[in-house]
Amino acid sequence: MVDNSLPYKKIIHIDMDCFYAAVEMRENPHLFGKPIAVGGNSENRRGVLCTCNYEARKYGVRSAMPTFLALQKCPDLIVLPVRFDLYREVSQQVNEIYQRYTELIEPLSLDEAYLDVSHQKRYASIIAKEIRNTILKETGLSASAGIAASKFLAKIASDWNKPDGQLTIQPSEQEEFLKELPISKIWGVGKVTANRLYNRGIQTCGDIQKKTKEELVYDFGSLGIELWQLSRGIDNRPVNNKRPRKSLSNERTYPHDFKKIEGCIEQIPELFSELEKDLLKKDLEVDKPWKVFIKLKFEDFSTTTAESILTEPISAKPFYPLLETAWSRGKNRGVRLIGLGIRFQEEWSKIPSTQMELFESL
Repeated sequence: MVDNSLPYKKIIHIDMDCFYAAVEMRENPHLFGKPIAVGGNSENRRGVLCTCNYEARKYGVRSAMPTFLALQKCPDLIVLPVRFDLYREVSQQVNEIYQRYTELIEPLSLDEAYLDVSHQKRYASIIAKEIRNTILKETGLSASAGIAASKFLAKIASDWNKPDGQLTIQPSEQEEFLKELPISKIWGVGKVTANRLYNRGIQTCGDIQKKTKEELVYDFGSLGIELWQLSRGIDNRPVNNKRPRKSLSNERTYPHDFKKIEGCIEQIPELFSELEKDLLKKDLEVDKPWKVFIKLKFEDFSTTTAESILTEPISAKPFYPLLETAWSRGKNRGVRLIGLGIRFQEEWSKIPSTQMELFESL
């Protein structure tokens, strides 16, 4: 359980409701009430959606869904191109609202952020509602919020009463809330891990609480430590307004599948050039690069990633052997998407002290 000797933090997680789509509807009121999505490519149907509005979700359309599949589910879906410059502008406007309440702001993306308002004497739930009302008044967009004593629970809470709602998890309610919380709500638990947990009779955080650290680490490795911690509400990570990036990547879906590796090879220089430009941006805070990786999505939508430790200055050179490795896994399947990326060094000292203690106690 949470260490009661420590004062509780007041963490707010703000999540803008279907942000990109909401901005587009604001810019074009004629889109209200119609199913729309942002991203993808409505002409060749090979792209992937960034997001969609709630009207589209009624048809089963979801973020990261291939455009062709979204159009099958919703033939009247309006697919709009991405306008990141506009979204960044609106995101900055929202961030300026956050700054009226706290300096401790940790953006996770253009449409969500953590705020630490522990220094405020008012209830965090009142502050969250005030922020949401201000965002609506000044931008015309709605946001949802989660309020809790930790980032983990605040993020879960912000998704509870979407859209345009909020949920507060009081410290006194945390234990009961966690007992019934589905394991799928824990970050790092995807479909594969969830199935492994289900096969062991674990459905909720309450079920995880019945397991020892040793059992969880034996079954799930380092993830077992996180499962043990989070199922008990242990999350002492601070809201970090200078959080370094852990990775940098770019990817592209092509109009036609590449049936031969030579076609993929020809794309590496341009993809790396785009990656290098992002890497050289002055406002990008990164540690020393550690690994490079390449991602391929095949014609059947299966995906593979190959990576290696970087032993020389960053260049396009190490991506070519990685491409060969990833290509060989395709077994003659065409490639529809190629992505390049860099993972940055994470020093042992950056692990929270509570997590360090758990490592050392095993």
